[in-house]
Amino acid sequence: MKLKSGDTLILATHNPGKLSEISALLSPYGLLIGSSGNLGLEEPEETEDTFSENALLKARFVSSKTGHIALADDSGLVVPALNGQPGVYSARWGGLEKNQQLANKKVIDLLQDKPRNAHFVCFLAIVWPNGDEMTFEGKSHGFLTWPERGELGFGFDPIFIPNGDSRTYGEMTKLEKSQTSHRSQAFAKFKDQLLNA
Repeated sequence: MKLKSGDTLILATHNPGKLSEISALLSPYGLLIGSSGNLGLEEPEETEDTFSENALLKARFVSSKTGHIALADDSGLVVPALNGQPGVYSARWGGLEKNQQLANKKVIDLLQDKPRNAHFVCFLAIVWPNGDEMTFEGKSHGFLTWPERGELGFGFDPIFIPNGDSRTYGEMTKLEKSQTSHRSQAFAKFKDQLLNA
């Protein structure tokens, strides 16, 4: 299956940063982009323990509620020295208020003298109203730094330095981040399969 110019695609997100980043990646293709947040849909509870299953859960929910093609992203920070945490629970590490600075400091505090290598994982899931589904994975490897650096980006970006760079994702423009990010890698696979003729 392919996506074509004029198709409506609903992004399963209430995160403005994620919406902005994904919309920018899709802007050349003439898709009509909406989001579950802008449509006032509730967020389904993420009950799965893998990125791929959580992404599929969100995309299935939004497609069933809207009758449109839905795209969901489940992503997070994986720190081997913390047994893979925060992982699929990345968004919840900031507490009920989703305080990202608290989440960033919590990760660093837990590491103490442990290795700071980490990677971001992104799983994209697309679901059509007829039930067809596809998933795409991207990863970005690097290490964690403290204190936070940069006002750009979102989430754990201000404490993550990708391999081969000296800046955090929080110090990079969207275009610079897209050269190495987990999301852009997953999107490269997505575009290759679904958008390129």
